[in-house]
Amino acid sequence: MNVLILGSGGREHTLAWKIRQSPLCDQLFIAPGNAGTALVGSNVDLKLLDFQSLADFALQNNIDCIIVGPEEPLVMGIEDFFRDYPEIFVLGPSQQGALLEGSKDFAKAFMADYNIPTAAYKTFVTGEHQEAVEFLNTLPPPYVLKADGLAAGKGVLICASLEEASSEIQAMLSGKFGKASSKVVIEHFLKGIEFSVFALTDGKDWVLLPEAKDYKRVGVGDTGPNTGGMGAVSPVPFADETVMQKVIERIVKPTIKGLHEKQIRYNGFVFFGLIMVNGDPFVIEYNCRMGDPETEVVIPRIEGDLLELILAVRHNKLNEIKVPQSKLNACTVMLCSGGYPDSYEKGFEMNIPAEPENTLFFHAGTSKKNDSIVTNGGRVLAVTTLSTDLQQGLENSKHWAEQIQFEGKYFRKDIGFDL
Repeated sequence: MNVLILGSGGREHTLAWKIRQSPLCDQLFIAPGNAGTALVGSNVDLKLLDFQSLADFALQNNIDCIIVGPEEPLVMGIEDFFRDYPEIFVLGPSQQGALLEGSKDFAKAFMADYNIPTAAYKTFVTGEHQEAVEFLNTLPPPYVLKADGLAAGKGVLICASLEEASSEIQAMLSGKFGKASSKVVIEHFLKGIEFSVFALTDGKDWVLLPEAKDYKRVGVGDTGPNTGGMGAVSPVPFADETVMQKVIERIVKPTIKGLHEKQIRYNGFVFFGLIMVNGDPFVIEYNCRMGDPETEVVIPRIEGDLLELILAVRHNKLNEIKVPQSKLNACTVMLCSGGYPDSYEKGFEMNIPAEPENTLFFHAGTSKKNDSIVTNGGRVLAVTTLSTDLQQGLENSKHWAEQIQFEGKYFRKDIGFDL
């Protein structure tokens, strides 16, 4: 099989690393990829929203399968576009299915239809600032405001005071996040500990992948602004058999049932962003693709052939498949550019040692310049360690994070501190 992976981050390097191990994989392309993906496949300079150029490349190179890494092509309808090319399978939901991530209001209404536990909410549109403030007045602080559409990971605000929330809701409904916040969801704040569960589905049957917990805040002790993710661990110690049974019965099963009953085409990953509140799981959000950096700990714990799993989705044979999971812990620490998630510089040369045993380097924001690897993003490289002991694995990841050198390097040294 010839495979094309779309994206350029640590998630895509991890997927490429795993796909490359499959005996079913003949040629592997990554668009646009990074310096790490170039080590396991061929990078190609294609724009992810230029669907016709992607189709032309896929036809010229006999691509059998396209794996979509980021959410934007899915929300923009890449799966629907490729329905005109039935010989090419796109791993990802239809545009309607991608609304689970692309529209917070759609996702909340979907959860309400199937009694899936989530925070109480109300949606407001441009021109309804006063009504939104009146609703805020009925809630205790803090206040959760979510732009309905995609806002590059910046569309969720948690406001400590009513005054701040009132000001922010006015800014959002007035275009703070562009079209994404022409509609805003206000939610009750849920206090608890977060984790993520991942399923692979064909819209009817499904399999669970390893769960994970990621760390979004830039600073030690979960302080400072949100980022794309500073690190992750898998498995999650508190997500024991009892917790996971609740997740399956109350969240996973009704979600897949809802997709099937609503006849929503969905061939791909479902990311369940969850929070444990007094021993019960609630859904914070859905994503229609794998997370990053969760992928860097989830995929290395899958034993067996990932491409075989994807083929089972394509041929509706997931009910015949088991997903063996490694008993090892996986933990990843993300190296970032100085200044991230605010402004930062690119182009710094990197010094990367050879990978040690049981440790993997997954490139995120890197590129090749002449014979050197240089920084090319805010999140630069993930250091993932597999180990029998979680804390030892975290220490190993931190140790190897120290060995990788580039100007301005920053990483959190307390990933897993709350486990």
